[in-house]
Amino acid sequence: MRKSNTQQLSNILRDFIKDNNLEPKLKERDLINAWDTLLGKAIASYTKNIYIKDKTLYVTLSSPVVKSELMMMKGELLTQLNQEVGEKVITSIVFR
Repeated sequence: MRKSNTQQLSNILRDFIKDNNLEPKLKERDLINAWDTLLGKAIASYTKNIYIKDKTLYVTLSSPVVKSELMMMKGELLTQLNQEVGEKVITSIVFR
C-alpha cells in the first residue's frame, strides 16, 4: 500500500510564491490591472504606459486634459489603488 502524500495545488503554489519572494511583484501586477477597473474604459483608453518602480506608479497619458484631471485626484487614486490590492504597494503617482 502506498503512503498518501497529496497536497492541494493552491497550497503548493502559495508556498512556492512565498519561498521565491514573488508576492510583492504579484501585488504590483494586481495594482496595475486595477487601473482599468477603477478608472473605467474611457480613462484607460488614454493610458499609454503604466508601470511601478520603487513604490512609484508611473502613468503615461495621451491627453493633457485627462492628465490634469487625474493630477487633481492623485491622493484619492493612491488610496483607492492600494485598497484594491489590500496593502500599500505604491507611495506616489507620477503622470507623464
